[in-house]
Amino acid sequence: MHTAWEEAGWERLGDGVARRRMPGWDETIGVIAGSTGVMIVDTGATLRDGADLRRSIRGVLGREVTHIALTHPHFDHVLGTAAFAGVEVFGAAGLGELLRRGKDELRHDAIRHGVARDAAAEAADLLVAPHHHVHGQLTVELGDRQVLLANVGPGHTAHDLAVLVPGRRGEAEIVFCGDLVEESGEPQAGPDALPQQWPGALDRLLALGGEDARYVPGHGAVVDAGFVRAQRDALAARFGVAPS
Repeated sequence: MHTAWEEAGWERLGDGVARRRMPGWDETIGVIAGSTGVMIVDTGATLRDGADLRRSIRGVLGREVTHIALTHPHFDHVLGTAAFAGVEVFGAAGLGELLRRGKDELRHDAIRHGVARDAAAEAADLLVAPHHHVHGQLTVELGDRQVLLANVGPGHTAHDLAVLVPGRRGEAEIVFCGDLVEESGEPQAGPDALPQQWPGALDRLLALGGEDARYVPGHGAVVDAGFVRAQRDALAARFGVAPS
């Protein structure tokens, strides 16, 4: 039987936890619902994406998103943020300053990857920088549920944030990884990647979630710890990083 999440186009991951793979760039958007708060993990590539996500979540839960966690500063994960007016935004330490000074670069990157020029310009102009900066780990209360935000980078970028959702009712823990982990293709190491430090970030990610967690990549299907470890080893070999 389909749940309300699945009927609305989401993949249910656990009690009050779901994710959607967005069309276009296949970026994952996560949602975590507690009794008094709702967190979205990343916001899509445009304001229209953000608005569609906000309406969809409200349609399933009957209430609004209250918190945003941004996993890293790439256009397909942050440009929908301004569609969530009045929401508390969290990011890895330094992300806010990077977004403030890098709006033009973010806009150009979005256009280069196929976002319409006007949509990219509007989203970049209205971009919301994080209000809360995560240096190590930070617990966010959503009523009857706690979510742990962990600054596990640098790796894919200088500002990689993971989101740990403790399991309940016998369910496994869920870790939203951002683009530190990709399943649908080889991890992308762009000009802002720190490849020598990326394997270490995956070690920290594995320590955060443990062997039995479900790991949600920034792109692709949900994976297990073995997949993350194999990707860590492949990245270490690709970039000549000595085993830890």
